[in-house]
Amino acid sequence: MTTGVERLFDELGHFKRFQACLYFAAIFQAISCGIHYLASVFLVETPKFLCDAPSNITDVLYRNHSLTSLADVWTYYRPGDGPVVVRTAGGDQWELSPCLKMLRLDAINFQYEFFGNKTVESCGGFVYDHSEVEQSIVTDWDLVCEKEWLAKLTQPTFMLGVLIGALVFGDVADRIGRRPILMATSLCQFLFGVTVAFTGNYYLFVLIRFLLAMVSSGYLVVVFVYVTEFTGIKVRTWTSMHVHAAFAVGIMVVALVGYLVRVWWIYQIILTLSTSPFLLYCWKFPETPFYLMAKGRYKEAQELLDTMAYFNGLPPTLKVSELKDECDGALLNDNNQEDGRAVEVEKRLSILDMFGSLKMAGRSATCWAIWFIGSLGYYVFSLGSVNLGGNQYINLFLAGAVEVPSYLIGCFAMDRVGRKKTCAPALLLGGVACMLIIVVPQDIEILALVLSMTGKFAIAIAFGLIYLYTCELYPTIIRSLAVGSGSMMCRVGSVMAPFCVYLADIWIYLPQLIVGILAFIIGILTLFLPETLGQPLTSTLEEAEALGSKPNTKNTAVDVLEMNKSTKA
Repeated sequence: MTTGVERLFDELGHFKRFQACLYFAAIFQAISCGIHYLASVFLVETPKFLCDAPSNITDVLYRNHSLTSLADVWTYYRPGDGPVVVRTAGGDQWELSPCLKMLRLDAINFQYEFFGNKTVESCGGFVYDHSEVEQSIVTDWDLVCEKEWLAKLTQPTFMLGVLIGALVFGDVADRIGRRPILMATSLCQFLFGVTVAFTGNYYLFVLIRFLLAMVSSGYLVVVFVYVTEFTGIKVRTWTSMHVHAAFAVGIMVVALVGYLVRVWWIYQIILTLSTSPFLLYCWKFPETPFYLMAKGRYKEAQELLDTMAYFNGLPPTLKVSELKDECDGALLNDNNQEDGRAVEVEKRLSILDMFGSLKMAGRSATCWAIWFIGSLGYYVFSLGSVNLGGNQYINLFLAGAVEVPSYLIGCFAMDRVGRKKTCAPALLLGGVACMLIIVVPQDIEILALVLSMTGKFAIAIAFGLIYLYTCELYPTIIRSLAVGSGSMMCRVGSVMAPFCVYLADIWIYLPQLIVGILAFIIGILTLFLPETLGQPLTSTLEEAEALGSKPNTKNTAVDVLEMNKSTKA
């Protein structure tokens, strides 16, 4: 029999009606996180463009194509493959390039090649190809040429907001509770998401997106802790991993809406409204039993246990006093139940407590490294996938869809061989696949594609399970902070990923080589983490530090029984 707060799942069910309703309601909003994280793919899409053309164009030349309208040239135009030559009704001939235009002097014949003198002029505006992108922030605010860096800065700025939000909301959730954070961040997601569509300039757009990133990250961090603390050991692997599946659904939604809607502000509104029904019921969410017990709010905890028993069709016989760990030696005082306060004075903990001992410091550093490489590898592979060619909307849809089987396989492996024995081989496999790509000849694209997908598949497994693994490696009192700080390191990786991809200009396989080496090293370090499969969630730092240590004789029978029970499940 499991002891402590974990015992409630043996009594009331690991994943019965009450938990199932909460779970699917909570992860529905996680779809919104996937949406906002990837929305910028089409918000800042840059179509083909040229320097502004003079009026009254009568003839157009591009390579060996002769046309009568500049709008017809986009079918043939390839950036970097020569200028577009136009002639006006007045006889002037201009060479149009993306960031400059040149007037031919004393031109007589209208032909593509010209070896005479030209005058160079800067662009007063730009002409865009609207066949694929009708309207984006790039076309609205001319974020091209000398302003191109502003467009490229949009996603790193968003990820910086995600980084800060992960740390801030993870800490706040440990102080004021999971439920208030879920409600506040989901409401702000809706408000900021709609506001983004009505920003009138680039800087306000970036600011609102930064705030949207903070609250989206806050929800995603806390919802992992929330569903973990409402589900038992038997199903915790599946419930945690499939929050990622909801995120992947968000990516697919982005691809679908991006294909159907080519105007960025309408696209943004539709994406935001797609998960708005969550606001109608999120206020009914209860606080988690682990948090209520840790904060000494025993009266609320008892009411929650009775509600769970009622919805699960069980008699409300389980009492809060029965859930308290025997090791703390303290029983619930009924006289103090009315005010809902803890008997002992709460100790305020910080991120420094994750490094309170050499053992915990090594554990925290390795966890952070897994978070970092998981994000860095994921985005390096994702950003590099644009080289695959084909339809960009289908590519993005498949990028979300391909994550689902990795989570399914990861779940099976985690429950059968353990968290550590799944995470470490996945990182090692991802590292080997990344490093093997560098020896593939560029003309054998199919082999490079297979290795790339293998690397992404393996990294996704490690990235998917680290949320649950982190929850199980740390006690209740700093669990949200641990996940939040880990997610912060994850966003450091995502912020660095675009810059890592830019290294391909030095050597095409340098980004993969960097990811491969780091993944392989971190995979080896993961082998030194403790196994948490079948272990109850810990409540104190002392219990967390004892994970992986040789159990006491008196607890051996209990541990063996619990492991056998989990294995049979």
